[in-house]
Amino acid sequence: MPPLNNFSGGLHFKNMAQNDIQTISTGQDKLMLVLAVAFAIGGAIAYQVLSAEDFFIRLGVVLLGVGLAVASFLLSQTGKRFVGFAKDSVNEAKRVVWPTRKEGMQMTGVVFVFVLIMSIYLLLVDKTLEWVFYDLILGWAI
Repeated sequence: MPPLNNFSGGLHFKNMAQNDIQTISTGQDKLMLVLAVAFAIGGAIAYQVLSAEDFFIRLGVVLLGVGLAVASFLLSQTGKRFVGFAKDSVNEAKRVVWPTRKEGMQMTGVVFVFVLIMSIYLLLVDKTLEWVFYDLILGWAI
C-alpha cells in the first residue's frame, strides 16, 4: 500500500476498512511490549529455577507469566490494533459465501480428475523422454 501524505509526523497507511494505522509507536507502547516479552521469559526462567517444586506450582508460575505477558500486550497500542484486526477478520469471514456440500464435492471431484489427467500426462512425457534419451540416443536398455 502506498503511504499517504501526513504532515503531522509519521507514516500512515490505509487498510481496506479505511482505518488509519500508525506505524510509529510511543515510548509507553514500546515499554508495554518489552514488559510482555519480559513476563513471558520470566515465566519460563521461573519454571526452570523452581525445578525442585511440585509440577503444578511450576505450571502456575508459567501460566502467570504468560497471562501477564498477554495482558501487557493487549494493553499496548499494538495489542489493541491486533484485537481490532482480529475482530475485522472475523466479521469479514462471516460475510464469506461458503459453497454448499454439493458444490464442494463437485469442486473436489474436478480437482481429483485434473490431478489424475496431469499425472497420466506427466507419466507419458517422462516415459517418452526416457525412451528417447536412453534407448534411441544413448542405446542403453533400462
